[in-house]
Amino acid sequence: MQSLTIRRPDDWHLHLRDGAMLRGVIADTSRHFARAIVMPNLVPPVVTTVDARDYRNRILDALPEGHSFEPLMTLYLTEETNPDDVEEGKRSGLITAVKLYPAGATTNSASGVRNLDKVMPVLERMAKIGLPLCVHGEVTTPEVDIFDREAVFIETVLDPLRRRLPELKVTMEHVTTSDGVDYIRSSAANLAGSITTHHLIINRNAILVGGIRPHYYCLPVAKRESHRLALRAAATSGDPRFFLGTDSAPHVDPAKECACGCAGIYCAPNTMSCLAHVFEQEGALDKLEAFVSLNGPAWYGLPPNETRITLVKRAAPVQFPKKIETGAGSVTVFDPMFPIYWDVE
Repeated sequence: MQSLTIRRPDDWHLHLRDGAMLRGVIADTSRHFARAIVMPNLVPPVVTTVDARDYRNRILDALPEGHSFEPLMTLYLTEETNPDDVEEGKRSGLITAVKLYPAGATTNSASGVRNLDKVMPVLERMAKIGLPLCVHGEVTTPEVDIFDREAVFIETVLDPLRRRLPELKVTMEHVTTSDGVDYIRSSAANLAGSITTHHLIINRNAILVGGIRPHYYCLPVAKRESHRLALRAAATSGDPRFFLGTDSAPHVDPAKECACGCAGIYCAPNTMSCLAHVFEQEGALDKLEAFVSLNGPAWYGLPPNETRITLVKRAAPVQFPKKIETGAGSVTVFDPMFPIYWDVE
């Protein structure tokens, strides 16, 4: 196959940041994606419907002329979140989901949840009104090995929560383990998972072999090869419970290349090309549209996009920029470490 036309894709997990960084990265997403669920972990975080409305306006103001893109807004769940405000955000059409960060789990998550009991009134209201909960599925207790934090989260936090509140619709974001894949597959209802571009391509060797390579460091951290293969099998299966959430997360290079570097991989510019490569490797190009364009809208109760994009396989490798320049500083683009021949026409 030399070309593939699919419905325009959506990104169900995206970091756009704010200010100069937002203005520097937004075009890399809006060029290919029609919609994206935008993460609320700004400083300060997006915790109220008013915050989300203001942030949405800043995103739309930053769009390049001629680009069509709809930011789908989320609220950052805290132990002070007001259930009435959440319901009003859902009723107004502004809020698509609420995000649960365990406190300290990742970038700008210090305001996250420490005691799940304190947010049960919010979660119960969300279950009642059908508003999805997006979870960063890792425990943060220091005694748990970083490579085990997703599996322990499923066992000690997520499964008890879903047994306690089975009506709540939950998205396990950026699934990184076979444990996560198996848990989603074993669920009868109200559970789905997003998978990133980079977790389909790298394992933990990319970070650690041949020297520490900070631009492959993300949270949840990449795991063993067996987990990567499980993710690829899930993504390319056509199972409607799995869909794309790039978790594209820009950081300026000095914040990555330092003694205590930030977690995050910036993959917005070349995600569709990388995914076409992965799906072709797996003999599943016919499943790419479901993963990037159909499964996510169905899960979030939205129609698929009517517009299309076409991916073309070039004779020579496509050249992507190694870095982009933003008003906040340079940002390194994800390097899949092999040539990519697929390009968005």
